[in-house]
Amino acid sequence: MTEAQKPAVAETKAVTRRKFITGAAGATGAAIAGFPMIAVAQSPIVLKMQGAWGAKDVFNEMAEQYVARVNEMCGGRLRIDYLVGGSVVKPFEVMDATSKGVIDAAHTVAVYWYGKSKVASLFGSGPINGCDAHQTLAWINRQGLSLYNELLAKLGLDVVGFFAMPMPTQPLGWFKKPIKGAADLKGFKYRTVGLAADLMQELGMKVTQLPGGEIVPAMERGVIDAFEFNNPTSDRRFGAQDVAKNYYMGSYHQAMEFFEIVFNKKKYNSLPKDLQAILHYAAEAASTANFALAMDQYSTDLQELINKDKVNVKRTPKDIFAAQIKAWDVVSKRLQDEDPFFKKVVESQKAWAKRVAYYHFLNDADYKVGYEHIFGKLGF
Repeated sequence: MTEAQKPAVAETKAVTRRKFITGAAGATGAAIAGFPMIAVAQSPIVLKMQGAWGAKDVFNEMAEQYVARVNEMCGGRLRIDYLVGGSVVKPFEVMDATSKGVIDAAHTVAVYWYGKSKVASLFGSGPINGCDAHQTLAWINRQGLSLYNELLAKLGLDVVGFFAMPMPTQPLGWFKKPIKGAADLKGFKYRTVGLAADLMQELGMKVTQLPGGEIVPAMERGVIDAFEFNNPTSDRRFGAQDVAKNYYMGSYHQAMEFFEIVFNKKKYNSLPKDLQAILHYAAEAASTANFALAMDQYSTDLQELINKDKVNVKRTPKDIFAAQIKAWDVVSKRLQDEDPFFKKVVESQKAWAKRVAYYHFLNDADYKVGYEHIFGKLGF
C-alpha cells in the first residue's frame, strides 16, 4: 500500500464504523419501540372545595354537577373533592377561607360576603334593572366580570371567580300569618340576605341574615317569624312546611341570583392553562345542568307542598311588588350616592338592560297565553 492510499483506507473504515453505530442505534431504537409503553402513574392535583349549603340542600347536587364535569374532563390529572357547608368553615366564611388558602375553592353566592361590600350583591341579587336572571348572567359574562375582578382587587380577595345557574325568581317566602298587602309586612322579623335585606328593611321589616341551615331552628325559637331562602325544593327539604303554612310566590327582593364558584388565585394560577380552562368552562356547562335540575325538581316540590303538605301557596300581592320597586329606588339611590363604585356597576347593568331587555320584551312570545290555551286559565 502506498502512502497515498492510506488516508483513503482510513476514511473508508471510519465510514464503516459510523454506519455500524448508526445501524446499531436504529436497531436498538426499533427494539425499544417494540416493547409496550409503560405509563408512569402520577398523583392527580387535588382541590378541596366547600359549598355554602346544608347537607340536604339541592344546591349541593348542583355543586356536584360542576365537580363531576371538571373531574371527568381532567382525565385524572386534577380532581375536586367537594365538602358540604360547615365541613371546614361556616357557610358565610367560604370566600375568606378560599382567599386565605384554608380551602382551595368554594361554591357559594356573592351575597354571602356582601358585608365586605354591598357591591357584591350586584353580582347576585341587586336593584331592579329590567333584566331577568338569564340576561343578567349574560351581562356578567360579557361585561360584568371585569367589574367583579375590580371589586375583588379593591377588597384584597385573592380569588378567581366564575358564575353559573341563572336562578329563577325567589319567592317572597314563608309566613306564619297570611298577608294581604305591603302594609302587612311591617314589623315581621324576616330572614333574607344581601341587598334584599336593605330593601325589606325599607318596607318596615326587621331583617336577620342567616345561612339556609339555620333558618328553621330560628323560626322555631321565634328569632324570626317569616323568611325566604330560594326555591320550593330547598325550602321543602329543610322543613319550611313544618314551621309555616303560608307560602308566597314571586318577589322583587331577589328576582335573580347566581352561583359563584371561586378558587384560591395562587392555586389557580399554578395550574396548567388547559386545566384552568376546564375550571372556567365547566361552570358554563354546569349552568345548563343546574337549570335543568331546577326546573324538574322545583316544579315537582311545589306540587308536593300544595297537595301533600297542604301549604297555602299564593301569588305575592301586586301592591307588594309595587312597594318593592319604590323601595329599591330609595335604597339604590342612597347606595349610589355613598359609593361611586356601586354606581359604576349599576350604570353598567342599566345600560345593558336598556338594550337587551328591550329586545326581549319586543320579541318574546306570550307564554302564559299559550299555557292557558292548553291547560286553562290560571287563578292568578
